Amino acid sequence: MGALLEIRDLQIHFGATPAVRGVSLRVDAGEVLGLVGESGSGKSTIALAILGLLGQAARVQGQVLWLDAGDGIDLVQQPQTVLRRIRGREIAMIFQEPMTALNPVMSVGRQVAECAQAHDPALTARGAKRRAIASLEEVAIPDAAQRYGDFPHQFSGGQRQRILIAMALINRPRLLIADEPTTALDVTVQAQILALLKELQREHGLAMLFISHDLAVVGQVAGRVAVMRGGLVVESGDCAKVLTSPESHYTRSLLAAVPMLKTDRNKPLATIAH
Repeated sequence: MGALLEIRDLQIHFGATPAVRGVSLRVDAGEVLGLVGESGSGKSTIALAILGLLGQAARVQGQVLWLDAGDGIDLVQQPQTVLRRIRGREIAMIFQEPMTALNPVMSVGRQVAECAQAHDPALTARGAKRRAIASLEEVAIPDAAQRYGDFPHQFSGGQRQRILIAMALINRPRLLIADEPTTALDVTVQAQILALLKELQREHGLAMLFISHDLAVVGQVAGRVAVMRGGLVVESGDCAKVLTSPESHYTRSLLAAVPMLKTDRNKPLATIAH
């Protein structure tokens, strides 16, 4: 399959400070690209730039080509009216922390239904509710119809993340951006969310940009990976190859810093090379 999203020489500055420095990436239709690196390396900034969510404080240069739209359009050059039609319908995003992404005073069912109605104004309230319940059931929310009127604080952390996934997928986008979707979860729930994302990605033929600081997590879901450091991509390629035979000294130090069962607990953890 061909490229669905292509980023060319993306540069992002906040004032005089560079956050992203000439990044080029490609996400093919139906594939999962992992974007990994330390906090502050520019991963989430790239995700927000794709959707035009950085605000006026950011100066964005380069191209973000959305190639699902005929001959393709450069998202960097599009007005918000065009981006609003694309966000949530063609490209959707799962944010890192559900309790800040969800409205605490609106029922989760209404929030999911609102996502459907935003891109289908002809959809009736009853139709939107049916679609919302079906979407919640798809991500394995128990008793979805009965819990339609419940609020975010009435769900567990893992369930709230599932609700965000339901909101992201209700309009069947072509590309899903998952920004650290398992960071705030314990390892058991993390495994469940990863398994759910992999299942939905295969079922719907989604392309996915999976952002994480955890190479082990990326290794479970991605076919290709790009490693970022200080706003630059320092290494990219087949995920299994990068994780087993990294060429970059930085990637090797990231892998060495991950604690494992065989790690000597009497010694300090390895630090990341700078």
